[in-house]
Amino acid sequence: MWDFITERREQIAYNTFQHANLVIQAVVVATVIAVVLAVVITRLPRLEGLANALSAIGLTIPSFALVGLLLPLTGIGAITAFVAVTFYAVLPILRNAVVGLQGVDKTLLESSRGMGMSELTSLWRVRLPLAWPVILAGVRVSMQMSMGVAAIAAYVLGPGLGGYIFTGLAQVGGANAVNYAVVGTVGVVIVALIADLLLLLLGRLTISKGIRA
Repeated sequence: MWDFITERREQIAYNTFQHANLVIQAVVVATVIAVVLAVVITRLPRLEGLANALSAIGLTIPSFALVGLLLPLTGIGAITAFVAVTFYAVLPILRNAVVGLQGVDKTLLESSRGMGMSELTSLWRVRLPLAWPVILAGVRVSMQMSMGVAAIAAYVLGPGLGGYIFTGLAQVGGANAVNYAVVGTVGVVIVALIADLLLLLLGRLTISKGIRA
């Protein structure tokens, strides 16, 4: 195993970077989409039931099925992987963002309006900061889930560590089959753990002590 890793260390490092880069970009885009949708939903409460239903349905779609549906539209490669990861990443963040925005104390919103804040200013300076801890929890869940989806997206030649897993499965019985599978799987787990620690650090830096308390 060690010899296998040593011989391919540069390739493994490159694929690890590609995997992390794909997931981070997808989650960032998904966070923006989810927060915007959550703001719209909280303004139009009748959409909440529909959004919850669509989120539940979306989470039941198998990753392989979604990738297959995207192939005629986006083709083989990184674009299909990015769209698939982003789609799954939006769902848990959207749920948390709606809950977080709805959970903001109404008296605080009234106070902000009494201070002369516009709706946009109140959203940016009051509602989003107070809802951010709940949103960030959704981002953490989304990040972990996206790591696995990104690995599956390697089935359509998406970038990342999933290629090692599929190569190992394709070489069952071969000398390096287990090595490929282990490197891909362990690599995804390590990247996921590092990403979660970085999000915890982000929470410490962006959530005020008063809110954390």
